[in-house]
Parts: sequence; C-alpha cells; structure tokens
Amino acid sequence: MFVHYRSRAFVLKKTDRGEADQVFTVFTQRFGALKVLAKSVRKISSKLRGGAPLFSISEIEFIQGKAYKTLTDAILVEDFENVKKDLARLKIAFKISEVFDQLVKAPEREEKIWQLLREVFQNLNSLQFKAYSLQLLYYYFLWNLLSILGYQPELYKCLICGEKLKPENLFFCQGGGIVCSSCYKKKKLKALKIDPNIVKILREIFKKNFRHLSKLKIKKEYLKPLKKISDFYLSVVLENFSYFLDDCR
Repeated sequence: MFVHYRSRAFVLKKTDRGEADQVFTVFTQRFGALKVLAKSVRKISSKLRGGAPLFSISEIEFIQGKAYKTLTDAILVEDFENVKKDLARLKIAFKISEVFDQLVKAPEREEKIWQLLREVFQNLNSLQFKAYSLQLLYYYFLWNLLSILGYQPELYKCLICGEKLKPENLFFCQGGGIVCSSCYKKKKLKALKIDPNIVKILREIFKKNFRHLSKLKIKKEYLKPLKKISDFYLSVVLENFSYFLDDCR
C-alpha cells in the first residue's frame, strides 16, 4: 500500500515528459524541493490539469514511486494571475524559477525559503509595483535566497583585513564579500570592482523589506552593475555546488 503525502506547494517549473506527462518542480511547505511526476496531466480530461498551474500555490498529494514521486491530487490555493497576464512580470517569474532550480536541490523543509517565495510572488503579482521595481525584485529574491542557503557576503568589513569599509575603491571577491583596494592589490584576488552605491543597495536588500527598498530613489543606471555583481557571485556559488557534487560521486 502506498503512503499518501500532502502539502502546500509552489509550482515553479513544468517539464514535458512523453506524450502527456509532466514533471513538476515544486517547493513544498512540509518537504522542501521536490520533483513530482504528473501522469497524463496534459490531456484535456485530466483531473489534475487545473489544480496546479505554473507559478501558483496548490495543495498537492503524492505517493513515492520507484523513480519519481507521483502526483495524485492537486487543489489550487492561490493563483498569481497578474504575473501571467504581464510579460515583464512573467519574465521575472521564469528567472526566479531558473535560479531556484539551480540553487535549491534538497528535499528538506525550510520555512524561510517558503516565506521568501510567498513574499516575492505576492509582490510580483501586485499592480502597485511598476517595471523598474519588479527588476529589483529578482535581485531581492536572489540575494536573500543565497543568504538563507549560507552564502550571504560580508558587506561592512574587508573580507581580508577586517577593517570597516570606506566608500572608495572596493572589490567584490569570489570568497564572498568586499575587500578594500589595499588587500586587493596585495593578494591579487579574483574579484570585480564594485561601486559603493551597489554595496548600499545590497545592504538594503538584506534588510528583507522590499516595500521599503522599492521606495528608495535607486537610479536605473545601477541595474546594470547590480546584474554584473549578481551574475558573478551566482556563478561562484554554482561552481562550489559542482565541486561538492563531484566530491559526493
């Protein structure tokens, strides 16, 4: 006899399999990140078809199969309709889904990730936030997710000498934080120069208050260097992941 498990879940990704099946990437409130097989869900007659749309919260039920957990029931709880009606919002949702899939692998309960996803999608769905604020929302999600996973960088003291940082020549180091120009020159580190204003934005992101962040007068010209630093650190973290996986094989 199969044991049936139930939990609320964010549906973050769907991958077609065979003629009518799909594999759902979900983050459940009780069990963490899971891959769940939805059999025949692409058929019009499927009872599961409308219960777990992409970018929604659903109450799901599943059983443990030989290769996959198999979806047996799905009831829609919260559908973020505005996300799906607006291309700009939808693009950000897909970026969030992609980075989540890269970083979150373990089937372990983590309430902080659940609350972060809920906060981000509720804000993404809110019509009070316009295109510029929505771009910041992706970085808000990325950096706070990295923080939850144990990768929050040091932004107040030099990572090498420990001295309080001054708003001058600063460098973001692959070791996970900011280094002063003196240490950067001495150590010949792999790092990117970072504008002190971007450091300030990152500090605000880690205060975990997006509504306050969205009200700050952050210049649009800062989005490009923010993207550069974010992509750089994400690549460093993902490289560490690959080393860890290689060691486990």
